[in-house]
Amino acid sequence: MIDYPRHNKDGWQRWVPSWRLVSGLCIAFFGCLVGAAGLAYAMVSVPVIDESATAQNNVYYWADNTQMVATGGDRNRQSVNLSQIPKEMRYAVISQENKTFYSDSGIDPKGIARAVFNMAKGGDTQGGSTITQQYVKNAMLNDQSQTISRKVKEIFVSIKVGAEEPKDKILEGYLNSAYYGRGAYGIQAAARAYFNVDAVDLNPGQCAFLSAVLKGATYYDPAGSIAIDPAATPDANKKRAQSQMQDTLDKMVEYGHLSQAERAKYTELPTTQNPQSNAKLGGQIGYLVRLAKASVVRSGAVTEQQLEKGGYSIYTTFDKKKVDEMEKAVQKVYKEKIDPKKRPEKDTHVQFGGASIDTRTGAIKAIYGGQDATKHFTNNADVTGAQVGSTFKPFVLAAAMKWGVRDPDLGPVQAQDERTVVSPKSLYSGKNDLKINNYDGSIWENEKGEQWRQENDGQDNVGDPPDYKIDLREAMRESVNSAFVQLGMDVGLDKVKESAEDAGLLEDSLAGAGYPSFSIGVSDPSAIRMAGAYATFADSGKQREPYSVTKVTNKDGTLYTHKVEEKQAFTAKVADNVTDVLKTVVEKGTGSNAQLPGREVAGKTGTTDGNKSAWFVGYTPQLSTAISMYRYPDDETIKDRTFLEMFGTGGEKKIHGASFPSTIWQDYMSDAVKGMKVEKFPKPEPIGEVINDAPSPTPTPSPSPSASETEEVSPSPTPSPSDTQNSPSPPAPTESCDFWDINCGNGNNGGNTNGGNGPGGSEGSQSPSPSATETEGEGDSSGNTRGNTIWGTNG
Repeated sequence: MIDYPRHNKDGWQRWVPSWRLVSGLCIAFFGCLVGAAGLAYAMVSVPVIDESATAQNNVYYWADNTQMVATGGDRNRQSVNLSQIPKEMRYAVISQENKTFYSDSGIDPKGIARAVFNMAKGGDTQGGSTITQQYVKNAMLNDQSQTISRKVKEIFVSIKVGAEEPKDKILEGYLNSAYYGRGAYGIQAAARAYFNVDAVDLNPGQCAFLSAVLKGATYYDPAGSIAIDPAATPDANKKRAQSQMQDTLDKMVEYGHLSQAERAKYTELPTTQNPQSNAKLGGQIGYLVRLAKASVVRSGAVTEQQLEKGGYSIYTTFDKKKVDEMEKAVQKVYKEKIDPKKRPEKDTHVQFGGASIDTRTGAIKAIYGGQDATKHFTNNADVTGAQVGSTFKPFVLAAAMKWGVRDPDLGPVQAQDERTVVSPKSLYSGKNDLKINNYDGSIWENEKGEQWRQENDGQDNVGDPPDYKIDLREAMRESVNSAFVQLGMDVGLDKVKESAEDAGLLEDSLAGAGYPSFSIGVSDPSAIRMAGAYATFADSGKQREPYSVTKVTNKDGTLYTHKVEEKQAFTAKVADNVTDVLKTVVEKGTGSNAQLPGREVAGKTGTTDGNKSAWFVGYTPQLSTAISMYRYPDDETIKDRTFLEMFGTGGEKKIHGASFPSTIWQDYMSDAVKGMKVEKFPKPEPIGEVINDAPSPTPTPSPSPSASETEEVSPSPTPSPSDTQNSPSPPAPTESCDFWDINCGNGNNGGNTNGGNGPGGSEGSQSPSPSATETEGEGDSSGNTRGNTIWGTNG
């Protein structure tokens, strides 16, 4: 017998498992996994459709916790058989979302792997869903949370449904349970919501469109959803929907589900009807609910689909009394002044918008969104496209007090310590038709060599002759365009834009800051944002985001609570000095109609070129309110809808910020501040230096220069021959010119939306014989004579 030597393991080797042990453990582990998966598959059952998706209402509450309205959970769904769903609708969804639907097992392993990888990176669990999985998620699983356990459950249920249910039944169930936006669940409700037809009557183009909407109505509904996301504008949504629709149609042809000839019929986005509102959401309630709903969705606490299923309590900031007071103030003007029957060409399509914000918190206390949310869908308190005119000037002044004007001997980009902070006593030219300079004294010209000539209201020279210098306080009080356009150029329009954003305006609401008119309000922020931005001045430079929801709860408890966050946008010295200047506007300037006896008020009027919008934005120490007015057709069937002029509206020669907007503001605020403690604004500390106080070195012409006379003041250190008005004039901009649509126009009508090459409207400066109200310019019917060298711009 042979005695083989034993190989004993010493040291660390004795602790290393053999390959047999490792293999055995791996086999056992995977066996357990397979066994667990098999057990889970065997134990999982196919849930009953909608068994756990009982529709509920959402309850919205006023700021005092009393109920505003219960709505939003009545499920708009009418299930239809597959035979009533066009085959083009079925194949549109299959072609775009799951081309292997009829052959797969109900799940997409590659898609699931991507989802798992995404989770491993810390992302969410969305992705990797087949039509079967989406059907299971929408119709069978009450738990919509994005967790691993929920995703695993979805996978097992989907595999079982895919194995046990016919594919046509799954597809029918999916199309009947999916959410298409506008509160519509299922294809029948969607067909009615968008096209007012039954599902069976949908054409291939409409089917492809509805399959696009399934990706998310917020970004594909042509009506837009800017309340949820400012990027979801009607135009942007139409482009996204058109692109997705065309891609779907192309895939249907590629996969053999649609002929090329039929596909060629649908190259344009189908016409959709306006969203319909719940009857319970009439008057202002619909606007309030829509605003609050958008706030909840933006918070990320609840998705739009979850909110549609109901069961939530939404506590808002809205003060019922103030909402009623604002509506009453607007309706009073409608009743007493606006008469479409008497003046059909002047008083039709008149719209008002309004918003009122607590200056210390940012809470939206009231809005006016329109005459009735069930009839006028657009919320006029939100983004409308109405430009703000001279209510933008305080941001120019704030920039000049924060950053200062640039040193003309240095480069265009200058640090704060290289600049000179201005005082409200700083002097600027109030001359009409002022030739605008760059900060260094050179004449501003566009790429075509055309100069900018800035008009004042009524083409008046404002200030003390002979040089017409006027200090910035008086320039604000009189709303002198020429002074603030030049001030904006001296500070730098990038700093003016920064100032507006710091105060609370959104960047995408601001026009391009490359042209002189930027300083006098060619931008179109909402009434909510304007009220919020002025609230920043009211509270000594502390900026807070406007908000409409304080908390959201459901049966599981509190899901969201708003936290007020503030930042110091401006120093107290800057903000308080802006307020002090704006007090002058109300005390003895263009905003005198807004005075509240016994209370301090600061504010600014604003009107745009062509008299197409008018504003008053003002505030007390506790409450900031913005009121807008414009004319814009509701009828979306009108091609190329535009803002309409308001000359003659309400029986007035022209509409300006000092007329109806300030009247509404004063009427509303008189009631809104009742019961509030009477407070004064902080006394401002002295700020800045007085600049431009040296007398003009140039000869003084007659007080009323003609179009052919030499410019009275040449801001340029070395005037060129083109500094005279009788020199060859630059090419006149036209409606099709490259000098931006916002500044092209026609001298005969005062320019288009934002400006004109004739003596266009500009706001704020008083004429030699001022009326009791603010006087503002309009287009000159003789614009052909002087329009070649003078461009009207917003005031």
